[in-house]
Amino acid sequence: MLWWHWIAAGFVLIVAELAIPAFFLVWLGIAALITGVLVAILPLGNAAQVLVWALLSAALVIAWVKVFRRKPDDLAIGTAGAVIGEAGLLVGDLGPFQKSQVRFQRPVLGSDVWECVSDVEIKSGSRVKVVAVEGKSVRVAVA
Repeated sequence: MLWWHWIAAGFVLIVAELAIPAFFLVWLGIAALITGVLVAILPLGNAAQVLVWALLSAALVIAWVKVFRRKPDDLAIGTAGAVIGEAGLLVGDLGPFQKSQVRFQRPVLGSDVWECVSDVEIKSGSRVKVVAVEGKSVRVAVA
């Protein structure tokens, strides 16, 4: 194969990633691009070219899984579990079986003000922390 065959195959694989968004074909395409550059510099036989491409593909996929893929802790960001422990300021008085609002310094799940409930009476302006998420509201306790 000629060097430009590998370059063309690399671009085809990278563009195919747009149709199949698994973020897998892009690594095979990058390996093909690198193989194309190597073939342009070094005279390699067809078997050696395919071997270089296979080894580069495997190395890039393994690197993606080990380094770039999100860790399970990162997956909690943007979920209800990530809200627990957040501190905010109580906007109005709050008592058992009453609702009020808590304001956070930075938006939590897209909003800086949330409806809240509590098991105990808490005065307006108190600092509270989220102890649970219950539907559209949060359960708070004194921080």
